[in-house]
Amino acid sequence: MKSVLLIGLGRFGRHVAEELYALGHEVMAIDKDEERVEDVMSYVTSAQIGDSTKQEFLETLGISNFDLCIVTISSNFQSSLETTSLLKELGAKFVVSRAARDVQAKFLLRNGADEVVYPERQLAKWTAIRYSSDHILDYVELEDDYAIFEVNVPDGWVGKTVGALDIRNTYHINIMALRENGNLEMAINANTVLKADQTMLVLGHYQDVRKCFHI
Repeated sequence: MKSVLLIGLGRFGRHVAEELYALGHEVMAIDKDEERVEDVMSYVTSAQIGDSTKQEFLETLGISNFDLCIVTISSNFQSSLETTSLLKELGAKFVVSRAARDVQAKFLLRNGADEVVYPERQLAKWTAIRYSSDHILDYVELEDDYAIFEVNVPDGWVGKTVGALDIRNTYHINIMALRENGNLEMAINANTVLKADQTMLVLGHYQDVRKCFHI
């Protein structure tokens, strides 16, 4: 369990608060808007109304005591940048800030953010890849154009073993797991036989996956 300071309770911030709460973390939520703060009271440990661009206010929160600070301010980039910078100055251990564009990410990283997230862009990419293909059922982006894809087992692979298909050398992808009837099987080896009613979680470069599954 981690102690998390979440600043910004717009739509994205509220969803982050809900997920952190579901994962069992202690969350203090901050926003200038009283109504937004009231809306999250049922699924955060504590919440306060306040201006995160004011150093005096942030100092009352004990920033260095939090394991993680997340800045999800979207309506005012200047406020996001000032908040990120102040958090680091006040001893924040790890700061994650939201950006909409690359230029914003550069400023945030130069001014205190340890990492930056692009919720709209990341969701847009997931949606485009997921729904423009008949084969991809899910998609998790990693680094350098690598990702984990959930795909159907191709007809030509059904009934064959992973070893016989020589998937790693032939297609430059790795089968991480198989899903069948909602259950995930992680113990994949050369003797694993692929079935028509399974889906595969494969790890690979996006271009290799596209080539392999004709996406």
